[in-house]
Amino acid sequence: MNLGWLYVFLAAFVEIFWVLGLKYSTNLLMWTGTVITIIFSFYFIIKACDILPAGTVYAVFTGCGAAAIAIIDFSLLGADFTIAKALFISLIITGVVGIQLTTVPKQKSEEKGSS
Repeated sequence: MNLGWLYVFLAAFVEIFWVLGLKYSTNLLMWTGTVITIIFSFYFIIKACDILPAGTVYAVFTGCGAAAIAIIDFSLLGADFTIAKALFISLIITGVVGIQLTTVPKQKSEEKGSS
C-alpha cells in the first residue's frame, strides 16, 4: 500500500475518536484527548497531501470517517438503522474505493525535472 493512503486511513481512523470526543467529552481531560486526536488526524492529512492530490485526500478522509462513524452509531450507539442509510453508506464506501483505485501519487519535483 502506498504510504499516502496509509496516512489517509490513519487520519480517518483517528477522526472516529475525535468526532466521538466532540460528542461525549465532559471534562478537561477528555477535551484534551479530543484536541490531541484532532491534531494527529490533521497531521496525517498534511502528510498524505505531500504524496497524493489534496482533493483526493480530503474526499477519501471525509468519506471513510463518515462511513465509519455512521456504522459505529448503528452498531454501538443505538442510532436508527434503515436500508436507505445502509445503501448510502455503501455508496460512500464504493466512492472511496473508486477514488483510491484511480488516483496516481504525485511525482516528486526532482523526478519531474530529470525527465
